[in-house]
Amino acid sequence: MLDWRLSDEPIADDEDEDMKDPEKRKQVKCTIFLGYTSNLISCGMREIFRFLVKNKMVDCIVTTAGGVEEDFIKCLAPTYLGDFKLPGADLRSRGLNRIGNMLVPNSNYCLFDDWLVGGGILDQMKKEQDEEGVRWTPSKFIHRLGREIDNEESVYYWAYKNDIPVFCPGLTDGSIGDMLFFHTYKNPGLVVDIVGDIRRINDLALNARQSGCIILGGGIPKHHIMNANLMREGADYTVIISTAQEFDGSDAGARPDEAVSWGKIKSTAHPVKIYAEATLVFPILVGMTFARRFWAEKKRAACLTEKRDPADEE
Repeated sequence: MLDWRLSDEPIADDEDEDMKDPEKRKQVKCTIFLGYTSNLISCGMREIFRFLVKNKMVDCIVTTAGGVEEDFIKCLAPTYLGDFKLPGADLRSRGLNRIGNMLVPNSNYCLFDDWLVGGGILDQMKKEQDEEGVRWTPSKFIHRLGREIDNEESVYYWAYKNDIPVFCPGLTDGSIGDMLFFHTYKNPGLVVDIVGDIRRINDLALNARQSGCIILGGGIPKHHIMNANLMREGADYTVIISTAQEFDGSDAGARPDEAVSWGKIKSTAHPVKIYAEATLVFPILVGMTFARRFWAEKKRAACLTEKRDPADEE
């Protein structure tokens, strides 16, 4: 997935003239889809995703509503470490919400409401829709919030800066949905078009010379990425990290070979599913691949700048 370049492939008879240039072909890489569920943003994986997005190591993200809003909320207030066994009724009386073994105060969501609704962001988007004809899709919506947050701790700030689309077909399934609901009473009429995004992600897959999928967990992120790759007769590379099992018949638990039967993964591919807890495995995977290459390139560039032989640094 990381090694592939268009220059590895023979030049097709119908290739565009400008893509016959060997140097240009070396610049064309595998299009990488990264998918993850919301709990991974809520926990410490957020920093790993930020590293990948900040350094343009992935080409798009697919996540859930919680996977979007929790990133912004963490820019406004902290999430705390708790315990899986803390009693819900007691937490409720104290204004605390439990996400697994993490605790998010109600006040965090009040700050989010103050920023998104009270701060006028949704009003401005509604105005641009009405006066300028802007058609907001979930990916455009998230892109705008990444600009508005203006915080380098945010994954989606860097997605905005690097123009990496973030797809979230279930955008209303969380606090963002609550804020949009409240906004309909204050200033009704804001429209979010999910059809525009299905076109955008499917076109991204169709235009990919090679497609690679990294999927953490299941649900919408997994299926949305897989279904986009069905449009190009399957992904070339797929890595899935999940604890979900096949016996319950869910898409989340399905082995990659099931996706092969649908044409979502190429029959010639060698997909991998790692049965593991993603927060334990994915940082190691990134460290041994993306990060290792990143720091090797940094070292090589420094050596060239200082006119030292990179081989001497090994």
